[in-house]
Amino acid sequence: MNINTLTIAAARALVQSRQVSAQALAEAHFNEIASRDETIGSFLTLTRERALAQADRIDRLAEKGDPLPPLAGVPVAFKDVLMTCGVRTTAGSRFLDKFIAPYDATAVAQVEAAGAICLGKLNCDEFAMGSSNENSAFYPVRNPRDTTRVPGGSSGGAAAAVAAGFAVATLGSDTGGSIRQPAAFCGVVGILPTYGRVSRYGLIAFASSLDHVGPLARSVEDAATLLEVISGRDPLDSTSADVPVGKYSSECGREVKGLRIGIPGEYFAEGLDPEIRQAIELRIDGLRRAGCEIVPISLPHTEYAIPVYYIVATAEASANLARFDGVRYTTRSPQAKTLADMYRRSRDEGFGAEVKRRILLGTYALSAGYYDAYYLKAQQVRTLLTRDFHHAFTTVDAIVTPVTPTPAFKLGEKTGDPMAMYLSDIYTVTANLAGIPGISLPCGNNRDGLPLGIQILGKHFDEATLIRLAHAIEQDQQ
Repeated sequence: MNINTLTIAAARALVQSRQVSAQALAEAHFNEIASRDETIGSFLTLTRERALAQADRIDRLAEKGDPLPPLAGVPVAFKDVLMTCGVRTTAGSRFLDKFIAPYDATAVAQVEAAGAICLGKLNCDEFAMGSSNENSAFYPVRNPRDTTRVPGGSSGGAAAAVAAGFAVATLGSDTGGSIRQPAAFCGVVGILPTYGRVSRYGLIAFASSLDHVGPLARSVEDAATLLEVISGRDPLDSTSADVPVGKYSSECGREVKGLRIGIPGEYFAEGLDPEIRQAIELRIDGLRRAGCEIVPISLPHTEYAIPVYYIVATAEASANLARFDGVRYTTRSPQAKTLADMYRRSRDEGFGAEVKRRILLGTYALSAGYYDAYYLKAQQVRTLLTRDFHHAFTTVDAIVTPVTPTPAFKLGEKTGDPMAMYLSDIYTVTANLAGIPGISLPCGNNRDGLPLGIQILGKHFDEATLIRLAHAIEQDQQ
């Protein structure tokens, strides 16, 4: 038995039966991190004392024979944009290098209340801005499947930690593909919940109308189990929805016969890697054999998704990051002589190049004389993109697309060309703009052994259908 490849159910069962203690599970994962993460770079902070205290509590419950919570003893880790009380929380930025979070994000509190063991905080692109995890202020994350390549971003550390066996599951955030794209690059499962399904309280904001918190795991069932734990209305987040939460893990194994699956022509146009196209077509054939009806559809405003996203996201980032000024909870420039000088120097020294680029773009889009031409127009086209999905879902139950146009690319390959980097998100930003759920799961490897991903998009608050279909695809490959 390899402890570092356990599923959530297997880890919990071992702890419940006392075949393996939660302490031993935690130590095995810390040992794996110590031996290999210097190469991968997935963790920024380890929380050994917190983890062992949590494990001890679970082991005492198991000794008494008490029923254990759903994630009892399961080693997890959190992207470093999620507040974790008493723990350094940096958002991958020098600005927050020494910041200690004063409270837990709701999703973090829910996962730990369910018995999980917190191993630490995961590396990410600075303030979650990036598609390769090369924008971290500390060090890049490398793909465990090929350390010369990126793991994807911005939740690159979260995906790499699962793929490398450093954690059973992780929590990441997704603003334009930041869970699904790294999941595809690293060969794991990642879920983008419907906007409002999971509380954003305690998430360091990038773009508030686009940010989602979601799980990454080794299997569809594990991701579904973690989603159950973190979903639901939160009075601390006014944008969280009071919508019933399903038993998502019970969707695994349910029949998919009769479901109508939309295939949008716009997502299979020029620019898609031929091996990804072939792998997805094989999975579509599998759904057809399982009794699904495959329906060609059109999402006609897809071509505008990237420009709309990079206006809306940067405008919201410009507003959200104004709070990082050298006054509160952040690094302050020691060179400043006046208040104005402190603001300028602290922001110049604290933010990395990509964050500065996005703040400048967003500030420009919101400025007098340009607001109507850029931000207002982008919001209008965003409405058209959302209507495309609403229309499609009147005729189909889910939509199957690629996650990325290519497999994981080489470290440094796109850092000199921001537009090429931004186009890595061409198939994922639409879901964030429309607020719909999505799931990314592996669908094979290319000739170089790199993971390939397939994406399923669904109706608002219909994560259950996505998980049902994703599990069917997962089983078809085994």
